[in-house]
Amino acid sequence: MKILAVGANGIIGQAVVNLLSRDNEVIAVGHSSGGLTVDIESKESIQDLFEQSGRVDAIISMAGNGEMGSLQETPDSGYQMVLENKVMGQVNLVRIGLDYLNHGGSITLTSGESAVKPKPGTAAISMGCAAVNAFTAAAALELKDDKRINAVSPGFVKETMELLGMDSTAGIAAEDVASYYQASIAGQSSGKVFHAVEGKYE
Repeated sequence: MKILAVGANGIIGQAVVNLLSRDNEVIAVGHSSGGLTVDIESKESIQDLFEQSGRVDAIISMAGNGEMGSLQETPDSGYQMVLENKVMGQVNLVRIGLDYLNHGGSITLTSGESAVKPKPGTAAISMGCAAVNAFTAAAALELKDDKRINAVSPGFVKETMELLGMDSTAGIAAEDVASYYQASIAGQSSGKVFHAVEGKYE
């Protein structure tokens, strides 16, 4: 299977590429480094990416920036970044990528558990994650040629928590999160949100 993995340089992205590369041809795409790069805030950049990759069997997006901050102190730019990057960046990956996705192929986006379990300081990112989940459910109703779309909603990743100096006891390991992306690709579901919050997918 030929898989295009966008956001491959992040903590989750690296784990996903490592797992899926065992049995598939994975094209790892970064933002500023790697064999292929893309700026997901630019439709032209996304179009160029797919023209370089050619047709694929699966598209995975682990891209999408967010900004933590209080409801009133987060500047307009923080909310706008979530909308332009995490939401519209992934939406446009789907809109453009469908033309390059083979019959029966799948797309997997990334949202986040703050969509359903928000905490103080997550107003902007929670909004974006919820939008990705809603888009996934609605887009699945319109796909043709047996194409599928799902989203993975990761909880706080252990490695990220450790980098931030936080107690990672309640976090989920990146390699465990990767198993949910694998399940999305290998299964038959569409419009589903895979909640990656505890242990490997079973």
